[in-house]
Amino acid sequence: MRRRRLRLGRGPSSLAEQTVGRSVRPGPGQRKGPPEREVTEGESAWLAAAPWGINDRVRSRLAATAHEVAAEWNVELGEMVAAGRFSYVAFAGDEAILKVVPVEDDEADHEADALALLAGHGAVRLLRHDRARRAMLIERARPGYDASSLSEYEAMRIAIGAARKFWRPAARGRPFRWIGDLVPRWLDNAGDHYLVRQAREIYGTMRPDDATLVHGDFHHHNLLSHGDRWVVIDPKPMVGEPEFDVPTLLWNPIGHQPTKDSVDRWIGAFADAGLDANLIRKWAIVRGTYQGLPLAQDETAETSPQLRVVRALL
Repeated sequence: MRRRRLRLGRGPSSLAEQTVGRSVRPGPGQRKGPPEREVTEGESAWLAAAPWGINDRVRSRLAATAHEVAAEWNVELGEMVAAGRFSYVAFAGDEAILKVVPVEDDEADHEADALALLAGHGAVRLLRHDRARRAMLIERARPGYDASSLSEYEAMRIAIGAARKFWRPAARGRPFRWIGDLVPRWLDNAGDHYLVRQAREIYGTMRPDDATLVHGDFHHHNLLSHGDRWVVIDPKPMVGEPEFDVPTLLWNPIGHQPTKDSVDRWIGAFADAGLDANLIRKWAIVRGTYQGLPLAQDETAETSPQLRVVRALL
């Protein structure tokens, strides 16, 4: 039996008081997804470099857009934010951040839509948005330190609290994509490795639902202190099931070397909060495989945080 004590966020939706639901979708390969956008030759260089950040060509293009938008919106563009490796992110005055997302990063297509839906409840507030230029003016979190500085216990407590606010029923008519349309593509991109074959077998036993808005990149560095509360940033929003969001916490923060004990503690904490421990384990193997492979530069199967989680669970 899947335990369901974790309750959804108290956002504008009248469904906020309901527990996380289970609207079962067809299994992998049984549902046709939307046609994928063609990747141009010019974009392929960005995609090749994406695991380690955007390249200089893309950064220059985004910077030009950021300065153009800042002038139109009458905001003063300040220093770039060091943590913004996959977008152009810079301070905009004292109270805001200007972010421009590259068109090549389709996972971020609906970040602004998620922030608008959350309306500042558990996430930074979206102040302004230019969809065509993929530019967002976002509330600046203050003091803005992330959850990587916390003890494991405190990080667990903060993450569970943030999840309660973020996860909410997927609203009809919203543009968020279903995880079941994306995971097969990501596994295809992971290459021909025995772990990929095992991950495919496990994923073949799963039936991802589409009941809940999930963050997509939920981890310590995307949880920031804001006054007396914690807010999430940088969602890669999709519709799916809450257990999908937990694995990225298992191999973070940066520099963390997961062990079987640490993996079990994190899974146990979310299971105690009402999620399905076995489903978290399955998602950790599947997501850890496609995020850990192919291996990053100077990485081995022993040093890759994602693959350490996978190996701890197999």
